[in-house]
Amino acid sequence: MERLVTQFASAEAHAADKADLFGSLGIDWKLLALQSVAFLILLFVLSKWVYPPLAAMLDKREKDLRTAEKAAKSARENADKTEKMINASMRKARAEAREIVTSARSEAAEIVEAAAKKAEARADGIIEAARTEIAGEVAAARQALHNETLQLVAEATGTLVNEKLDAKKDGKLIEKALKEAR
Repeated sequence: MERLVTQFASAEAHAADKADLFGSLGIDWKLLALQSVAFLILLFVLSKWVYPPLAAMLDKREKDLRTAEKAAKSARENADKTEKMINASMRKARAEAREIVTSARSEAAEIVEAAAKKAEARADGIIEAARTEIAGEVAAARQALHNETLQLVAEATGTLVNEKLDAKKDGKLIEKALKEAR
């Protein structure tokens, strides 16, 4: 039994040494326990009412940032597509403008050519009409000259022959003389 008492005393001494260990380090175990309980209560309150809204706000902000990034990327892609479409439209419009200018030039050349042909045809018509008119006037002048020549020849013949033949015989004689002269 002595041994039992010695062991019990030794365990007590050992426990006192442990208490002395916290004391030698300057730690009050009661205060440590109270601070641990306060920390656990604070941790519970923070995890119950502060961290969830904070985490939700951070998640929402991250989601908004991703959405904004996707929207910006989409806007950039749309802007690039729109720019390409505008450039293609501009090239097409320039080509159409060149085509219109070319066709307008060719149409203008055709109109000028047609007007020149029309003017030439009109000039040819005027020249032909003038030739016809001149030919008619020349024929009329020849006929008049012929008639006057006949009349002059008839008078000259009448003067030479001293007798007047009838108009029918006069005309036949003159005609015969003119044919022989030609």
